[in-house]
Amino acid sequence: MVKDLTTIVSSKTQTVEIHRAHPTTIIGERINPTGRKKLLAELKAGNLDMVRADAIAQVEAGAKIIDVNAGVPGADESALITEMVAAIQEVTDMPLCFDTADEKALETALSIYDGKALINSVNGEEEHLAWVLPLVKEYDASVIALCMDDAGIPPTPEDRLKVAEKIIDRAANLGISADRLVVDPLALTMGADHRAGLIALDTIKMVVKEFGTNITIGASNISFGMPDRPSINAIFLSMAIQAGLTCPITNPLEEDVLVAIQAADLVMGRDEFGMNWIKSFRARTKDS
Repeated sequence: MVKDLTTIVSSKTQTVEIHRAHPTTIIGERINPTGRKKLLAELKAGNLDMVRADAIAQVEAGAKIIDVNAGVPGADESALITEMVAAIQEVTDMPLCFDTADEKALETALSIYDGKALINSVNGEEEHLAWVLPLVKEYDASVIALCMDDAGIPPTPEDRLKVAEKIIDRAANLGISADRLVVDPLALTMGADHRAGLIALDTIKMVVKEFGTNITIGASNISFGMPDRPSINAIFLSMAIQAGLTCPITNPLEEDVLVAIQAADLVMGRDEFGMNWIKSFRARTKDS
């Protein structure tokens, strides 16, 4: 079995080390206008107050990395992401994850960022590999590797593992070491396929065993279209952490999600003397 790798993401003053022996690293997902009408409207109006507020709230809730998505239809994404990064850095020095499929916007964000960013994301499509990986190398960044390619999302864990291997190998050819890749096995909705959760969990286990890379996942995808989504998300996160998940992209403001992550860390022996759990419990119950 290969050893677990450490992925380093940093800002000018803060360094986050992602590793399977450490407490789970939360990547805060809220600064994304997709599906958030109010945030979308504010960004269109040039108002960044909600961006600042979301950054502060997520860090206070336990996020160690902030995902930034500037995907506003019709907007100049390069200009907008520049403004958003500046606004976030006014209120927090936590490292950033740049979430964009726009080549110009990604390069702009990387060029103004003082630190080692996380890129969200690259996949196994030839065209995507050709432009994302050179930016990873040039800016000494890390990158999320999605287990999908030109043929789409593979239906089996074995085939998703092959896509992960392809991306890791292609990165190695450019001198990008595997510790700078964070693999996303992809969580599809169980509303469409009741085995989607099992496939994601099995993929996590295979990738960890084969490569030792860190693992992320968009955990809330698993429950799309199902009732009582928070309960499903919480259980899935706990099981994924046991399987090898190290840095989920999630909303730390959802108490069920945060409690599931902290409880999983405690059970997995990553919370010395249970101090994080005790501190969190006191914070949750102080007004009750």
